[in-house]
Amino acid sequence: MAFFFYLFAFLSVLSATGVLFFRNPIHSALSLVGTFFCLGAIYVMLNAEFVAVIQVLVYAGAIMVLFLFVLMLLSDKDTQSSVLWTPGKAVAVGATVLVFIQIISSFLSPAMRLGESGEYTPEAIAEIGSIAIIGRLLFTDYVLAFEVVSILLLVAVIGAVVIAKRRFE
Repeated sequence: MAFFFYLFAFLSVLSATGVLFFRNPIHSALSLVGTFFCLGAIYVMLNAEFVAVIQVLVYAGAIMVLFLFVLMLLSDKDTQSSVLWTPGKAVAVGATVLVFIQIISSFLSPAMRLGESGEYTPEAIAEIGSIAIIGRLLFTDYVLAFEVVSILLLVAVIGAVVIAKRRFE
């Protein structure tokens, strides 16, 4: 089981790196879809099947289709963007990598302790069911965040339609 976790973790990091370094935005978006699928597989291994399905359906399905639609709609085939590596960019990338290594090593240190356990223990989750708990929390404790995200998605869709309409006029 640990082998598959490390395999999917490595593949997700590899495809997330592809998002950063592919020059073609379509290739970057498809690499992001690969990252979403790897994260979905990791969720399945954590016995969070509902979160895995939502990860794949919502992110890899709906959001990435929207991203690809906008990329194809707004891309201009006449202009080519070239990424030039300057010494300043190389130093910034190196510093970012060093910061990430420091953050990861601090998480792996033995001094890192787990926080307090929440009110839902693994036994309670097995008894009630993870989907019921997620639904209860989503529509009680986190209803404001749920509504704000829905409004933001609606605004994004309206913005995409307005941009598409201006382009074709």
